[in-house]
Amino acid sequence: MARNPKQTASEADGVSYRRARTWEIALSQMNNGSAMIFYTLVGLMSYVQNAGYGIAVAAAGIILTVTRVFDGLIDPVLALIIERVTFPFGKLRFFMLGGWLIRSLAILMLFVWAPDTGLGAVFFIAIYLVYIVGSSMNDIAGQMTGPVLTNDPRQRPTVQVWSTVYAYFVPAIFSIVSTVVFLPRHGNRFTVEMLSETAITFVACSLVFQILACIGVTRIDKPENFAHLTDARAKADVSMRDMWNLLTKNGPFQRYLISGASDKLAQVVKSQAVIATLMWGILLGNMQLGSVLGLIAILPGIVFAIFGARYTGKYGSKAATVTWTWICLVLAVVLTVFCLSVDMGSILASLPLTIAFFLVYLLLNGASMVVTVASGTMRADVIDYELDRTGKYLPATVTATYNIVDQIISSLGATLALGAVALIGFTTVMPQPTDSPTTPILVMSLVLFFGLPILGWACTLVAMRGYKLTRTEMIDVQKRVAERKGSLASTELADVAV
Repeated sequence: MARNPKQTASEADGVSYRRARTWEIALSQMNNGSAMIFYTLVGLMSYVQNAGYGIAVAAAGIILTVTRVFDGLIDPVLALIIERVTFPFGKLRFFMLGGWLIRSLAILMLFVWAPDTGLGAVFFIAIYLVYIVGSSMNDIAGQMTGPVLTNDPRQRPTVQVWSTVYAYFVPAIFSIVSTVVFLPRHGNRFTVEMLSETAITFVACSLVFQILACIGVTRIDKPENFAHLTDARAKADVSMRDMWNLLTKNGPFQRYLISGASDKLAQVVKSQAVIATLMWGILLGNMQLGSVLGLIAILPGIVFAIFGARYTGKYGSKAATVTWTWICLVLAVVLTVFCLSVDMGSILASLPLTIAFFLVYLLLNGASMVVTVASGTMRADVIDYELDRTGKYLPATVTATYNIVDQIISSLGATLALGAVALIGFTTVMPQPTDSPTTPILVMSLVLFFGLPILGWACTLVAMRGYKLTRTEMIDVQKRVAERKGSLASTELADVAV
C-alpha cells in the first residue's frame, strides 16, 4: 500500500510560504562564521591592550565597556541607513562586505601594525571604535539574511541551525588554533608576537567565509524583497519613531529582549579568554585540552541543534525556548554542585570524574544549542509580527533595536570579567595558565562560568510567561501578511492597467 506524501508546511497551514535552497542557507550563514572569527579575536583584546599598549587590567575592562556602549548606540544609525538605501542589486552584500573591510583593517592595526610603537590608550580606543562601526554594519546585514530567505516555520529554524553551527564550531576551531598552535610557539604566553600572528591568520580566513556568504544571498538580495505593506511599498520612510514604536509597543519583542540580553551577558563573560584561562588552564590544569574538548562538545551539540530545529518547527519558538531553558538550568546546577564537591585539579587524573564532568558538560552544551536555535527563530517571528502589526518590513531595525539593549547590557561583560579577576588578586597582570589554583579562583570561576548563565536562563523563563507568538499565532500572522500582499499586488496591477 502506497504511503501518502507528508504535507508541506504551506499545505498544512494554508499559507504560501517563501522557501530557500539548502545551499543558500548554508552559505548565507557563513557571515556569522566570519563574525565569530573576529569575536574570538575580541576575546583576546584584553591581552593585546595590556601587552601591546601598556593599558592596566582594570582600565582595559572600562575601555571595553564604554566602547560596547558605543556599539549599541551606533547600531540604530546604521540600521536606518540600511533600511533607507536601495541598490539595483540589493543591499545585503554591500553592507556585509563593507563592514568586513572596515573591521579587518581595524583589527590588523590593533593587533599587527600598532602594538609596541608607543601609541597608548587614546589611539587604541579610536581604532577600536572604527572596528565597532564595521562590525555593526556587517552583523546587521548578516542577521537580516534569515528572515529574508524564508518564512516557512519548518525551514526557518534550519537557518538558525547553520548559524548556530558556525557560532559554536568556528570559534572552537580558531580557539584551538590560537591555544594549541600559536600559544606554545611563544612560550605559552600571550605576547604581542603571538597575538599578531593570530590576527593575520584569522583575518585571512574570515575573508573566505565572507565571500561564500555573499554568494549565498545573491538570489534574494533584491529591492522587492525589502518592500513594506503600505501603499508606497518601495518608499524608505523608516525613522527613529519606528524604532521607538517597536521598542515600546511590540510586547513580544520586549520579552525577547529580556531573554536575549540576560543570556548574552552570561555568554560574553564566559567567552572572555581570561575566564577560559581560570577554568581550563588553572583549575583543570590543561589549557590546550580545554580548547580541544570545547571543540568535541560541538559535535553532539550539532545533533542537538538539528533536533532542536525540528522541535522548534513543530511546536514553535516559545515552546522550544521554555522547555530547553529548563533543561539547561538544571544541568548547570548539577555541574556546579559537582565542581564544588570534588577537587577540580583531580578531574582529569580520574577517568570516572572525567567522564562524569564531560558527560554533563556535553549535555549542557547541546541543550544550549537548542535554546539558541529557538532564539534565532524567535527574532524572525518578531520581524514578521511587526510587519503584520505596522505594515513595515524592518529586519535591520529589529536587529539594531535589539542590539542597542543587547550591547549596553552585555557591555558589562568585559568589565565584569576583568573586575572579577581583579578582586581575586589580578590587578596589574592577567592570569596565566601556569598560575596555581586557589579557593578564590575556584569560587569566582564557577560564579562566572555557571552562575551567570543560570541567572540568565531564569530571566528567560520569567520573560516567556507572557510571550504570545506561539506556533498557532504565527500561522495567523503569516496568513494576514499574505492577504495584504495579495491585495496590494492586485491594486498595483489595476493601477498599471489604468
